[in-house]
Amino acid sequence: MIGSLAGIRVVDVTMSVAGPFATQILGDLGADVVKVERPEVGDDTRRWGPPFWNGESCTFSALNRNKRSVVLDLKDDAQRETFRQLLASADVFVQNLRPGSLAKMGLSYDDVRELNPRLIYCDMSGYGMTGPLAGSPAYDPLMQAFGGLMSLNGEQGRPPVRIPASILDQGTGMWTAIAVLDALRTRDRTGVGCHLHTSLLSTALMWLPSQFLGYFADGTVPERLGSGTVGIYPYAAFPTADNYIIIAAGNQNLWQRLCGAIDRPDLLDDPRFTLNPDRVAHRDELFEELAGTLRHKESEHWLDVLDAAGVPTTPIQTLDAVVAHEQVQAIGGFASVEHPRIDDFRVVNLPIQADGAYPPVRRVPPALGEHTDEVLAELGRRDTGEEQS
Repeated sequence: MIGSLAGIRVVDVTMSVAGPFATQILGDLGADVVKVERPEVGDDTRRWGPPFWNGESCTFSALNRNKRSVVLDLKDDAQRETFRQLLASADVFVQNLRPGSLAKMGLSYDDVRELNPRLIYCDMSGYGMTGPLAGSPAYDPLMQAFGGLMSLNGEQGRPPVRIPASILDQGTGMWTAIAVLDALRTRDRTGVGCHLHTSLLSTALMWLPSQFLGYFADGTVPERLGSGTVGIYPYAAFPTADNYIIIAAGNQNLWQRLCGAIDRPDLLDDPRFTLNPDRVAHRDELFEELAGTLRHKESEHWLDVLDAAGVPTTPIQTLDAVVAHEQVQAIGGFASVEHPRIDDFRVVNLPIQADGAYPPVRRVPPALGEHTDEVLAELGRRDTGEEQS
């Protein structure tokens, strides 16, 4: 699987998580991603850690495969002109610097559009490009708090909890990749590029569509439900004698099967639990009833019993168990990649398969400036009209 973006050049002036995740997706799909980094320091994530793997940041390595690294100082007039030449050669430009930073250097969308009308120029921001907070710092935990996610995560009466994945950064990266793919299709018809914009704030809102519609419907602000969800119960984590398991009895048939499997037919006759809306209204009481039964035996017993009854259930696995699980191995969730500096280097595959194959890792995460000479030489060949290999 070569990828539909083979032959598309993406110039990447992004740091941290959201931007690099977006351009890594494009690189996985075949694009030639040229990552432009600051002299000496490069992307901030190169120094994030521990953990480090043979001296290289695991965060940087997780977000920057299938890219080439070029070092340019955009504050230097000559190097900024070289950067303009790079943009002239590009199909897509993705940047997540603070709003207005590139405009001060004469590299705004309007400036660059004159240079390359076919360029798809994508701004990534935190709070958006307009409004009173447009220039404010916007990292993932800040935006989980501001956008409402943290207000729903965790349990009532306990401190707020951040979702431990950078869900807004990575979600914004995904929306950016989708937007770029759409813009490329549009350019195929029109022959001209466009100005895209994605933000962490918009991504935060889009993660909660049903919650916001519920609020619009009746004005009720939802409470934190721990492992549970709005509108369905039992659909959460429950304690056993040795651990916790997730039970997802999401309809009436599964509720009846659950009661039979755990030998609690009395719950079916309890008016508090007759239908799903009743169970949602009395979720605390139902939790105590189910937990009181499940605590008598260990997780393995209940997983077997519930599975045999056709009730969806799963253990709550730690990462070592996830890596070792035969199902994860069966789908090939991880790929071993030859790396010149790290033995036994492995990555998480892009979760897309075409004809049974994942997109390949063509390039390992680059050393800072590893491809500067190579890419600048290509610009020279473009200027002279020389064919590139």
